[in-house]
Amino acid sequence: MYKINCLNPIAEVGMNVFTEAYEKVDNFADAQVAMVRSAAMHDMDLPEGLLAVARAGAGVNNIPLDKCAEQGIVVFNTPGANANGVKEAVLAGMFLAARDIVGGVNWVQSVNTDPAVDKLVEKGKKQFAGTELKGKKLGVIGLGAIGVRVANACSLLGMEVYGYDPFISVDAAWSLSRDVKHISNLDDIYANCDYITVHVPLMDSTRKMINAEAIEKMKDQVIVLNFARDLLVDDDAMEAALASGKVRRYVTDFPNAKTAQMKGVIAIPHLGASTEESEDNCAVMAAQEVRDFVENGNIKNSVNYPACDMGVCKSEGRVVICHKNIPNILSQLTSACAAEGVNIDDMTNKSKAAWAYTMMDTNTSVSDEILKVLAAVEGVVKVRKIK
Repeated sequence: MYKINCLNPIAEVGMNVFTEAYEKVDNFADAQVAMVRSAAMHDMDLPEGLLAVARAGAGVNNIPLDKCAEQGIVVFNTPGANANGVKEAVLAGMFLAARDIVGGVNWVQSVNTDPAVDKLVEKGKKQFAGTELKGKKLGVIGLGAIGVRVANACSLLGMEVYGYDPFISVDAAWSLSRDVKHISNLDDIYANCDYITVHVPLMDSTRKMINAEAIEKMKDQVIVLNFARDLLVDDDAMEAALASGKVRRYVTDFPNAKTAQMKGVIAIPHLGASTEESEDNCAVMAAQEVRDFVENGNIKNSVNYPACDMGVCKSEGRVVICHKNIPNILSQLTSACAAEGVNIDDMTNKSKAAWAYTMMDTNTSVSDEILKVLAAVEGVVKVRKIK
């Protein structure tokens, strides 16, 4: 029986993916699997028996990835599961920025008790006039699951779309509309686009990438949208750009004490992925990843260990090993098996930065004694027998 602890409420449709072989427990210390959304885990003591953390969403800033890797805990996320929800929120943000719909709605509310409101509307509506999206140039920075969908949708709206991503995946490239112009120089997006939307992860290299220098390169009256991560944009630089008129509107899904009060900002309360469908999709995907890992040892969509897949376990014995990515460790593992009389039928090893993952299929069952021998190899942090 595998024990699951939910650090946040997880959609029931996702929890229903688990079979009777899994038991939901209230005590995190007892968990072998942790299901999480936004709960902060950095200061938590991680149980010795914890095998996996599954984030029902894409962002993992709330999870101590290095600490988990050091304890052989595989951290999963669900890229793309909420992509359509975020895409639709980005489109809504673009419409709100192009046409002052928010201002118009608020104005109507301010005069809604006037008996002549219909006449006031006809006189006052011109102050909320805007522009159309058709024919405008859009720059999409980051062509992952969300960025590709935004680019394709906006192309269908009649926008001239430019996409930038030096690390675009093969799947994303195949999914991208042929009408989207793939740009190799980010400055070209800054110089030419009327709208710029950012869809990149938050890393040291992307932190405050939309700063004073980047904004200076942009067209006057540009509209900037951020539905990815708060700290991708330098708030001070954005405030100055809005005040000067360089930026016409800034649409953010991450309001804070500063941006919530800035003139020219459309602040949305982090609603990008807040749809019933997105939450269900993320929960189901996270549960499926966990089950495949727990039952077969396969890793898909991990953020701290490499992807590794040997299919459904059909061998007499399968062993999976989380270890450091260091020289000679594979030969030590295979030698340890040979010394114990274990014959390896099939084997795969993958690495990701400082960490690696090895899967072995054997033609005999694997004893607890053999597991102890493998666990004693220098650099190994966790060994687990699938069967």
